[in-house]
Amino acid sequence: MDNNQSAGSSAQASFRPLFDGKTTKGWHTYGQATVGRAWVVDNGTLHLNTANKKNWQKGDGGDIVTEESFDNFHLKLEWKIAPKGNSGIILFVQDEPAKYPNTWNTGPEVQVLDNEGHPDAKIHKHRAGDLYDLIASNPETVKPAGQWNQVEIISSKGQLEIRQNGKKVVTTTLWDDNWKEMVAGSKFKNMAGFGTFKSGKIALQDHGDDVWYRNIMIKRL
Repeated sequence: MDNNQSAGSSAQASFRPLFDGKTTKGWHTYGQATVGRAWVVDNGTLHLNTANKKNWQKGDGGDIVTEESFDNFHLKLEWKIAPKGNSGIILFVQDEPAKYPNTWNTGPEVQVLDNEGHPDAKIHKHRAGDLYDLIASNPETVKPAGQWNQVEIISSKGQLEIRQNGKKVVTTTLWDDNWKEMVAGSKFKNMAGFGTFKSGKIALQDHGDDVWYRNIMIKRL
């Protein structure tokens, strides 16, 4: 093996799974010790099963978060959503439910959505690939409900980049004055602490709809 091959293999090897494809090890429901039973491992996917729906989330569901916290990272995963479905990938979550009742009280969300079937898609900055209610994705690369979408999220020294299906769709600088202005103009403006944390957990959202995640990998930067 030449040096270039070795370097490439080493770089790839630095990605590690956050989901082993067989168990929910490494995750727990927000503010709890274990993963709610609505999250099931199904044929190598992490599937939110809607059979026991309660209000806008699942009974025995809830958002799940990583055991570990991350600051600078490169996250890769694939998702597919049921028709008319809604979910999200939430970053820098502070796992403190007594202070912050929901994951999205602290963490910005990369939207997961059926753009053709869910009413949220009619709202600017609420479509799949958007940084929810903050930045619209451009170009739009989402595939229809029931098809797999590949997402990469890169957070490095205050720079955030979102890629969807091989295309860069969002770039922004975190925590600067422009970021603070965006938050102040969003639905999160009255949530103390939202979008201010530089390290936190990664969450997958239970929004009451069937969603599947797989090949969840991360590399610390």
